[in-house]
Amino acid sequence: MSTQKKGTPPASQKHVPHPGSHKQVHTPEPVNNILFTKENYKWMLIGLVVMTIGFFLMAGGKSTNPNVFNDAQIYSFRRITLAPILIVGGLVIEIFAIMKKQK
Repeated sequence: MSTQKKGTPPASQKHVPHPGSHKQVHTPEPVNNILFTKENYKWMLIGLVVMTIGFFLMAGGKSTNPNVFNDAQIYSFRRITLAPILIVGGLVIEIFAIMKKQK
């Protein structure tokens, strides 16, 4: 048998005031649950564009003659240095865009 007194509600039930009751019920204020704002999306788009430019700069290098290896074309500053810097920079911008808090 239970040790609960007769007429008292179980502890798992919450007390809900009657509609005619004059007690004030505290309702929590609505919380803004938006993860990203318009500014976050703007920075994400900028990061994506920077990474895309880096990938386009890295592409190419096909020779017209397969018997000739042009190392100046393949190992150029644009492909070996500039493009990876742009790709990593775009990734840093993406991380910034994700971590940026709304005001």
